[in-house]
Amino acid sequence: MTVKGLTLPELVDACALAGVDWVGLWREPVREYGVGAAARLVREAGLGVSTLCRGGFLTATGAADRAAALEDNRAAVREAAELGTDTLVLVCGGLPPEDRDLRSARGRIADALEVLAPYAAEHGVRLAIEPLHPMFASDRCAVSTLEQALDLAEAFPADRVGVCVDTYHVWWDDHAPAQLDRAARAGRVHAFQLADWVTPLPEGVLNGRGQLGDGVIDLRGWHARVDAAGYPGPVEVELFSDVLWQRDGRELLTETVARYLVHAAP
Repeated sequence: MTVKGLTLPELVDACALAGVDWVGLWREPVREYGVGAAARLVREAGLGVSTLCRGGFLTATGAADRAAALEDNRAAVREAAELGTDTLVLVCGGLPPEDRDLRSARGRIADALEVLAPYAAEHGVRLAIEPLHPMFASDRCAVSTLEQALDLAEAFPADRVGVCVDTYHVWWDDHAPAQLDRAARAGRVHAFQLADWVTPLPEGVLNGRGQLGDGVIDLRGWHARVDAAGYPGPVEVELFSDVLWQRDGRELLTETVARYLVHAAP
């Protein structure tokens, strides 16, 4: 998503030139290209798929909508398995129309996980709950903190359900470092993502993440914290940015690698 303007073949070529060995894929471009074709493309290029994003949106109240959401998530699990990644990131969903009960929304997420976790395990895929900044609680994710994400995850074995730690969403939370340690002790850190927080926030806040080093997050500190917790996996940079997306994707990828080394790598 960082280099949204590139096609999948262009992305693969750009990663090879930039020395990037892993890529986190999103379902929409993968489906457009064809899941099987995308899996072959990435595999033949020697790239690993770190995660597939995204499943989730599990908070609907109507029976038909809930059934449709579960089926879409089952499809996402199958797509992740075909792409060769063991991690499906979940953005769990916000409040349905006319609903103001966050606790009940989280309860419906827990109910959905009861169905999806065994299905994902059958396909060799883990579910990684991603807490989103509270400004997205109403429309995108009722899970706003690592603590809330872990409370949901701990109903399941660690190799089935864990968390995705995204600096953009958790950097503000004083309790997040302790919750990261809690997750790490149980082997529940399934993905780690970097993006920076710039102020003032752009008008289109959803697509207003900052390039590494342009904002206020202690990216290197978070990286060191995750490393110290024993996270063994790849590190993703996920930049939703209308400004950055206007640039050439190859140049942006090259810059992102350089920014990672300067501002985030321990």
